Amino acid sequence: MNIDNLKKIKVLLVEDEHNLATLLKNGIGDNFASFILASNGKDGIEKFNQYLPNLIITDIMMPDLTGLEMAKELKKINPEVKIIILSAYSDTDKLLNAIDIGIIKYFIKPFDPDELLDYIISISHKLKSPTIQLGYNFCFNSTTNQLLKDGIKVQLSTRELEFIQILLQDNSMTIDTNYLKQKLWNDTDISNERVRTFIKRLRAKTSKELIKNIKSKGYKIVF
Repeated sequence: MNIDNLKKIKVLLVEDEHNLATLLKNGIGDNFASFILASNGKDGIEKFNQYLPNLIITDIMMPDLTGLEMAKELKKINPEVKIIILSAYSDTDKLLNAIDIGIIKYFIKPFDPDELLDYIISISHKLKSPTIQLGYNFCFNSTTNQLLKDGIKVQLSTRELEFIQILLQDNSMTIDTNYLKQKLWNDTDISNERVRTFIKRLRAKTSKELIKNIKSKGYKIVF
């Protein structure tokens, strides 16, 4: 077990008991890349979309949206997301439902935070980040197929999204203009000016520096 793996992991804790949330954040939070708190299920979904964590830890019983209801919604967004449930002894029936949703583990309150940390260390190799970090505070989520700037989704057209995905296929490779014409328009007769206009519009939505033009060769994305 390699505790260094934890420094690559973002954790979202969804817990309406303030004291427990603070205890866990202070007790184990420093081991991770980030340890984000949400106070209920609705807040949890919002912060999941904002921060794209690798692991969710959630209480079952919360106001507005229960942990299980939230888990169902998160599984729709990302079926691969790993979720740990925190539960009271009286929640036995709910824990059975959690199995159907695909919860990977549950801990009965009260529990030792170190036990939780040990378990996360044991599965840390499975918590692969879907996020590809790019330059200029951009990142790409390969699960949701979203480009984000400082955690906020950048609205892209279908063709713009396909272009970003092509550039990400090999981050060391410059993508030839003719290849882009064929892939994005299915037509090598598309003018170079049309390609340049397309790139200009994409840069206006993102950054002039994110998409780099390699003279006489094509384009590449900046990491």
